[in-house]
Amino acid sequence: MAAPVDLELKKAFAELQAKMIDTQQKVKLADLQIEQLSRMKKHANLTQAEITSLPNTTRMYEGAGRMYVHFCWCKSCPECKFFTLFIVLTTFSLFSRFILQSKDEIANQLLEKQKTADEKIKELEQKKTYLERSVKDAEDNIREMLMSRRAQ
Repeated sequence: MAAPVDLELKKAFAELQAKMIDTQQKVKLADLQIEQLSRMKKHANLTQAEITSLPNTTRMYEGAGRMYVHFCWCKSCPECKFFTLFIVLTTFSLFSRFILQSKDEIANQLLEKQKTADEKIKELEQKKTYLERSVKDAEDNIREMLMSRRAQ
């Protein structure tokens, strides 16, 4: 009779261990995401505070990604493929692109970023709470199983 109980407890402990490892990884990932969203929200908030003090006529630019520009000093690019490839690989420069926008548009985008970050943080906090509660429930179930085995 003792052997089936041991196998059952072993299986329950193995399942709990796997669940705890998986949950710990998910909780760490959620913490990292929350931290990143908090930084993004703080950055948007600081930017918002800075642009509110500027006059409405101030020209403002929003970053729109990156572009690559090739500077080639070789006058024979079509004929010399190897040399052109070398120049292309060694002389690419990275520039940022910007789009001119009004102060109100940028302010609205910053507010939207902050709202989105708040919503995602709330969702991640709820997910973390659920994961932690499910592990606690599994631990409680195994404790109950151990207590019932000791009582027998």
